[in-house]
Amino acid sequence: MDLGEADRIVTFYSRDVGKIRAVAKGVRRTTSRSAGHLEPFTLSDVMFAVGRELDVISQADTLEAFRAIREDLVLTTHAYYLAEMVDVLTEDRMENRAVFDVLVDGLRDLECAITTAGVGEPENGEARLVLIVFHLRLLEVLGYRPELRECVTCRVSIEPARNQFSALMGGVLCPGCGPQEPSARLVGTSVLKLLRFVQHNDGRRSVVVPASVAREAEVLLRAYAEHIVERRLRSPALIARVQEASL
Repeated sequence: MDLGEADRIVTFYSRDVGKIRAVAKGVRRTTSRSAGHLEPFTLSDVMFAVGRELDVISQADTLEAFRAIREDLVLTTHAYYLAEMVDVLTEDRMENRAVFDVLVDGLRDLECAITTAGVGEPENGEARLVLIVFHLRLLEVLGYRPELRECVTCRVSIEPARNQFSALMGGVLCPGCGPQEPSARLVGTSVLKLLRFVQHNDGRRSVVVPASVAREAEVLLRAYAEHIVERRLRSPALIARVQEASL
């Protein structure tokens, strides 16, 4: 966020302190030495000087630039998705190293996605899978792990059938319980298998799925996250506009 004529308020997610907002003095000037180290989606080593209301950035050095993400508009919008999720689901100065690790891993995975789809390709299936893995891992470390193997109401094991998912209930409902829950929506068997696979393997094993299945899984997880924060995420609409413009 711009501040004054040349400054900017920057939001970081740090390994040791959690989310921090700090002032980058003179960063909007073309002669600024720190501007390149404070680009969005950059892993940096940052030193802060304690201020009255906001800390002030005194030094910054890039550790990983993730340049391939910033050079591809489609991947950039997906990176905004990751950053927005962390921003809305975390409070200021609440340390959670697991969240930091999930975010850094997500950016690394997203940078690798460019090799399978190509620069500027409108429907990047690998990038969408990164979002699915990121969603499940982030929800896990924040204590919002969705129940995907047992009915959240009657606790019966979920079998391939007309199962439903409820963001309100935090998981899957069996064919007997689902119709009784107004917030539940049908979830396809293939989608549920994908979500279970990713959750069980912590997203560390590759998987190839139809685009429609990945799309439905991402929409389901997004709806769950939006229910938790009680607001709509802005980045999915940005992703859709960029992909439409690329067609």
